[in-house]
Amino acid sequence: MLVDDHPLFLRGVKLTLEDSGEFEIVGEASDGQRAINLSETLLPDVILCDINLPGMNGLEVSRVIKRRQPQTAIIILSVYEDDEQLFHAIKAGAAAYTAKDISPEHLVDIVRQVSMGNYIINENVLSKPVVAKRVLNQFRELATAENEQEPIFAPLTNREVEILDCIARGNSNKEIARNLSISDQTVKNHITSILKKLNANDRTQAVITALRHGWIKMSTDIAGSGGGRTPTF
Repeated sequence: MLVDDHPLFLRGVKLTLEDSGEFEIVGEASDGQRAINLSETLLPDVILCDINLPGMNGLEVSRVIKRRQPQTAIIILSVYEDDEQLFHAIKAGAAAYTAKDISPEHLVDIVRQVSMGNYIINENVLSKPVVAKRVLNQFRELATAENEQEPIFAPLTNREVEILDCIARGNSNKEIARNLSISDQTVKNHITSILKKLNANDRTQAVITALRHGWIKMSTDIAGSGGGRTPTF
């Protein structure tokens, strides 16, 4: 589904996606409320949404739709890339955030990837350390706040919790394997199990879930202001 208040741009995106032969455009909207109403009726797999809409902006639209239809992947489109917008796009649950001046081929690739359940927005975070630090700080605050409540049973084994903790610290699969004295394949098997148990699309979501429930901790050398390593998602 396409959401944009500029008819010419909307038509260009529609033609680009239809010409690829991979996607069907099920609906179009030029304002936020219309987009929300249509999404509830059409239940699209992917929504491309302009961040600047009349009335309710694209970030607000994304928050509402993701709350009601978490299975829908949302791509936020902006006239220009901005760290503040990127941060709020992550909070809104967007799967991707990109400037409108990308090539048609790149747009098709982004839609293809998010339709497969990938979160391209993680790549944006990794390329911007300031945003990454801000996101991690907020996740740490969420985890701390929720830890004050009654703890929730973790459906993970002790080894899986260890691996999630390593992921949160920015360790690659090879580093995790070396630190825990297990094989790379064993690490991959555990990560597959973790994603399945937590119903997570990727490592980022798994870490966020574990942090929020207090199953792992985000140490200050990672989430604080020090020059720690940027976690790999």
